[in-house]
Amino acid sequence: MSEYVVYDVFTDAPFGGNQLAVFPDASTLPEDKLQHIAAEFNFSEVTFVYPPNDPAHTARVRIFTPTSEIDFAGHPIIGTVIALSDLGYLSPMVLELGVGPLTCTKDSEGAAFTTSVPLEIITKPEPSFVAAALGLPATSIRTDIHAPVQASIGLPFVITQLDSRASLAACQPKTDIIKDGAKRYPAGLDFALFAYVRDGSKISSRMFAPLDNIPEDPATGSASATLAALLTDILGAPQTLTFLQGEDMGRPSHITAVTTMDPISVTISGNAVKTMTGRFIL
Repeated sequence: MSEYVVYDVFTDAPFGGNQLAVFPDASTLPEDKLQHIAAEFNFSEVTFVYPPNDPAHTARVRIFTPTSEIDFAGHPIIGTVIALSDLGYLSPMVLELGVGPLTCTKDSEGAAFTTSVPLEIITKPEPSFVAAALGLPATSIRTDIHAPVQASIGLPFVITQLDSRASLAACQPKTDIIKDGAKRYPAGLDFALFAYVRDGSKISSRMFAPLDNIPEDPATGSASATLAALLTDILGAPQTLTFLQGEDMGRPSHITAVTTMDPISVTISGNAVKTMTGRFIL
């Protein structure tokens, strides 16, 4: 038996944010069962915590979606830091991830991490194709600041600015077109779509990755971080952005992203609340 905890991440209240299961000591779990366990929870991600390879670090953390292991994701990092803090680990923490060691902090306001992984522009899908994948008319896509772009700072997303909050609410992703997109533009997650509207420093967003068994994600820190890095690069100035995601799902999530330049770094912060504890029996 292995104990786990479940947190709602990027929220101050239960039943909001994004659910995360954390195994604080995964050392006894069979390697070949990790993906099955993640699929059994069917959350966007599950994290498995191990002793660090470098004794100067806090822990080694592996992140699994329902279908694959990934190197980096925002809400699993925030949730795992808060879970470890609740177990007595002290801030700051250094977590060993697929993207390398990441320094994280925890205080009374929540948790935060800073990443300086370089922004990667993978490809620029046709706006009309992205609109069709989102189930929207092509006129809903804004291209004045940037056209749709598949970008990554550890996990790739097709980032698309929409013309209005109404268009964001109207998104109805088309799985057949997304499958075509995954074939045309292969990269990490299978043509995961991150759509947003911006009002000054406020961002409303939605993320869809149905081919990875994530029909919609209520909070996506890695996509928020990628957008923050992208806007910093395009606009040539540091950004302080607040994200509201999950509102259309009834699970509102609040993410803050603050960037610096030369080189670009992104600090993601948010809170999490514990909702469940249990034992996994194999």
